[in-house]
Amino acid sequence: MGIRLLSMISGVRQFHKLQSVVARNQMPDVPKGHLAVYVGETEKKRYVVPIAYLNHPSFQDLLQKAEEEFGFQHPMGGLTIRCNEDAFFHVTSRLNTCL
Repeated sequence: MGIRLLSMISGVRQFHKLQSVVARNQMPDVPKGHLAVYVGETEKKRYVVPIAYLNHPSFQDLLQKAEEEFGFQHPMGGLTIRCNEDAFFHVTSRLNTCL
């Protein structure tokens, strides 16, 4: 009985942790069909981009280069891209004209 109760308590704790992570990712200022990304090499700035960018080869290249050089970190609840902001602007401005 005691082991089963401990197991249930553990399950409830995991559920609450998951619930808080989901709540953090559902920012009210991120419209449906978009995601928050944090961009920068040292100081991260938050941008909201269309999810469609994830399918575009240029954006995938940017993500791959950032991953190879820096890895991915997600401490703020969104996708963190450690790259030069100018490179991010270059890619996203081209995507804005294509999509």
